[in-house]
Amino acid sequence: MAAALAGAMAFAAPLALVAPVTPVAAQSASQQLDQVVTALRSITTLKADFTQTDRAGKTVSGELTLKNPGRIRFEYSKDVNMLVVADGKSLTLVDYEVAQVQRWPIKNSPLGALLDPKRDVKRFGKLVQTGNPNVLSVEVRDPKKPEYGVITLVMVKDAASPGGLKLHSWVALDSQNKRTTVRLSNHRYGVAVSNSAFRFKDPRKSSRRPR
Repeated sequence: MAAALAGAMAFAAPLALVAPVTPVAAQSASQQLDQVVTALRSITTLKADFTQTDRAGKTVSGELTLKNPGRIRFEYSKDVNMLVVADGKSLTLVDYEVAQVQRWPIKNSPLGALLDPKRDVKRFGKLVQTGNPNVLSVEVRDPKKPEYGVITLVMVKDAASPGGLKLHSWVALDSQNKRTTVRLSNHRYGVAVSNSAFRFKDPRKSSRRPR
């Protein structure tokens, strides 16, 4: 499915959010960027429901499991016979429908901003004005590596979340200009997550999706 493939490689903010950071707000922007970085680094584990929408407006849903550093799993609903998983090094798209596995280094995906400990969000991130003091948006891109794409993280102030910010959503543009929006809900932090959750059954050996 195209939506899942785009979601794996590209997770570009809505135009209404995009505005340059003015010099007057530069110091405040730096502090807010520090807060975003602290919040992201404070997440040890996270489970959340997600909806993923591609640029054509097609939406799929499922459950996200994240474990830092570098592990994530997008478990799609049963009608989507695919899986996206990262094991700390590689990001893998598993298509059980056609028994295909595609794999990329985490750093080559916009999701590296979330998963790659070597990706310095503050170094490559720019605060994007939202007009709402409770919503922080950060665009992350490496100008020297345009093939890595762009990801814009949207964080909402929430005292119950690590670092006081809840990861609400992200919008991404990959190197082929494919846009994908992912929104999270029903966040559960600090849950026990085994590393085995980031393994997968290879469909090239069996066409059946593991249950």
